[in-house]
Amino acid sequence: MTEKLLQYLWNYKVFKHFDFRDIEGNAIEILNFGKWNTNAGPDFLEAKIKTKGLVIAGNIELHIRTSDWIFHNHSQDPNYQNIILHVVYQNDADIDVLNHKNVPTLELRDHIDQNILWKYEKLINGTQFIACENIFSPDTIPVNFHESNVIKKLDEKSQEFEKSLELYKNDFEAVLFHSLAYSFGLKVNAQIFRLIAESVDFRVINRIRQNESQLEALLFGISGWLENPKDSQMVVWKREFDFLRKKFSIPDLKFRPKFLRLRPPNFPTVRLSQLADLYFRHQNLFSKMIKADNIEELYEVFAPVKASDYWDFHFNFGTVSKFQPKTLSKDFIELVILNTVLPLKYTYHRYQSEEITGEILEFYRNAASEKNAIIYGWKKMGLNVKNALESQSLIYHYKTSCEEKNCLNCGIGFKLLKESSNV
Repeated sequence: MTEKLLQYLWNYKVFKHFDFRDIEGNAIEILNFGKWNTNAGPDFLEAKIKTKGLVIAGNIELHIRTSDWIFHNHSQDPNYQNIILHVVYQNDADIDVLNHKNVPTLELRDHIDQNILWKYEKLINGTQFIACENIFSPDTIPVNFHESNVIKKLDEKSQEFEKSLELYKNDFEAVLFHSLAYSFGLKVNAQIFRLIAESVDFRVINRIRQNESQLEALLFGISGWLENPKDSQMVVWKREFDFLRKKFSIPDLKFRPKFLRLRPPNFPTVRLSQLADLYFRHQNLFSKMIKADNIEELYEVFAPVKASDYWDFHFNFGTVSKFQPKTLSKDFIELVILNTVLPLKYTYHRYQSEEITGEILEFYRNAASEKNAIIYGWKKMGLNVKNALESQSLIYHYKTSCEEKNCLNCGIGFKLLKESSNV
């Protein structure tokens, strides 16, 4: 038993029976269990009880043992002067100050199903993929679980975008460029690609995006790759970059992307060239993404994108490789759409005070489920992950609840603790 679990059980009224009596045998009727207080002070505020014929309003404090009142120095704390009930799992002491104020003590040990304690112990000490793996079943997924998780994720992402919009004076196109750069960098180079994108005023990108070679040269130059040209194409890019740097007073900053532990198709050289091609092909990229009515239209924006012809025979500068056009894979396109395009689309419509939640969720329903270790883990436990709405939900839930073992704030954990175990 932990104090957090005790508070959880009190808040959700998870008890075998409710014929409460204080340690002296007096009946206690809980008229209002109070509001769970996660800040400093008593655990539950604005509660109301009836005992000895009197109705009393005030706050309730919970402890594992009665003696914890003393160890926590509550008697001297003015925040605990309006306590009307002391709730404990186990009564092990008399508290003079509470007795003097006629504050009853309620022991809950016999009101709590021991099976709940067993299951909670299994949860917090679990070492599997998720803590509840041994007692989980697909039936424990709550109604609207996936919709709720994806909306939470969208709201969190929207808050991040709003901070960027404030910084860039509500320039959605600039924020889109920075976010797409982050996505094209994948895990290894995401932050570096964002720094590259943010190091240049987006107005410069707009000025040169009709010239793909210049746009590539700008990105490659900021990456520090053009200082020692190895072939004629690099000489061209260096000449273009030197011209752009002088014309637009581009700071002499270098953000060097990483190649280590990356498969050649994900080399930063290839990904930056593809990003340049995306902006070269779509002069009104932001508008196309906002106006898209379905996932297929968004996919069509990215499907033709490929690295420039130089990269058909290269993965890195100066080293010739077997012919292979560097196009965007479907999995990569869907990753960018799910994690960047749809959250920004959601943010834009919310910024315009337009309700689009249902439409955005439909985009996720019509996109394929992601394939990664987290989704594989859920599938091993019997879940049939049918689309991106479900995969995005399960990834978000795993990262925000399961990894943190935040089982008491989890809809699945709530159901598991309340239901009788068959294990």
